[in-house]
Amino acid sequence: MKKKLAILGSTGSIGHSTLSICESFPDRYKVVSLAAGVNVEAAYNQCLQWFPRVISMATEEHAQRLRTMLHQAGHHEIEVLWGSEGATVVATHPEVDFVVSAIVGVAGLEATYAAICAGKTIGLANKECLVAAGDLIIAAAKKHNVALLPIDSEHNAVHQAMRGGSPNEVKQIWLTASGGPFRNTPAADFEHITPAQALKHPTWTMGQRITIDSATMMNKGFEVIEACRLFDLPPAQVQVTVHPQSTVHSLVEFVDGSILAQISVTDMRLPILYALAYPERVPSDLTFDLKLLSHLDFSQPDLSRFPCLRLAYEAAAAGQSACIALNAADEIAVAAFLAGQIPFLGIPRTIEKVLEKTTHASQASIQQVLVADQAARELARQIIAGV
Repeated sequence: MKKKLAILGSTGSIGHSTLSICESFPDRYKVVSLAAGVNVEAAYNQCLQWFPRVISMATEEHAQRLRTMLHQAGHHEIEVLWGSEGATVVATHPEVDFVVSAIVGVAGLEATYAAICAGKTIGLANKECLVAAGDLIIAAAKKHNVALLPIDSEHNAVHQAMRGGSPNEVKQIWLTASGGPFRNTPAADFEHITPAQALKHPTWTMGQRITIDSATMMNKGFEVIEACRLFDLPPAQVQVTVHPQSTVHSLVEFVDGSILAQISVTDMRLPILYALAYPERVPSDLTFDLKLLSHLDFSQPDLSRFPCLRLAYEAAAAGQSACIALNAADEIAVAAFLAGQIPFLGIPRTIEKVLEKTTHASQASIQQVLVADQAARELARQIIAGV
């Protein structure tokens, strides 16, 4: 039987890659519902190709534009919704078996949580779900017996390597980092890094925020927090190693000294296919050239040059409130850097100030997480404005 999909973030890079997998395996996967952002043209084209039961846009205005375009083309059967409520309808559609959660930011949090509570299997590509609401997400997944299958290449690699032993046999895991565009840049030059320089990632093509997060290594910091949640490990057992070639996606070290590494092409379709097919492995053309293993480098990250990674470890140890603040402050600071309001090193400085002012309250619901998120964002804006 075909696996029936909801794709949250269908017009983003993960969404496009997921739809590419659906094209390659039409006998295995069927698109039921989509949640897009603000790209109405892309959403319209996806509707014409996939004919989803329902599609949700980011805002009411974009939903109305899409609805008008579809009606003018004679397609009245596709329901068009908008906002967080619309994304939740997409994620919990009764026909859906599997939800790909790839909306960037906390915008996808409510829909993903609702899908878990509805018993849907989750392919998780949204970092904020586990960073900002990891305790709630993991608890809900356990309660409803829902599998959380990571799509991020690093966690997907760990998930694969973990199949080589039991959880209590794991000594530690190693998340690989490309080091971004500034792994060899002198510390004295960091204050003068421009947005154009920071947006040139050496390995991956990604959205603006995640590319800047890679340049600061905050992206790897978020992955540390995610790994702690997904694999039930303390921060001390989640290590980061800089691996510029990006051919080894992560490693798992077991208590007997064995280390299993996952190696594959740098193509997000492979971890997506792994998650969609799990526990099977499906033949594909995503083959790896062994000549790329002729030279591999690994080194420790320099936390003095990349303070965002240090801040992420500190937030992981401090708990949920600090993780919420870390993510929220980073998003505001990255936007301010891209807008030319703060320098590159203003990103970690802003985040650190927000963390210093964050109280360690507990959040018992997704709504409380969102309230804490908004408070941290406002605090970050005040700090940037010098208020």
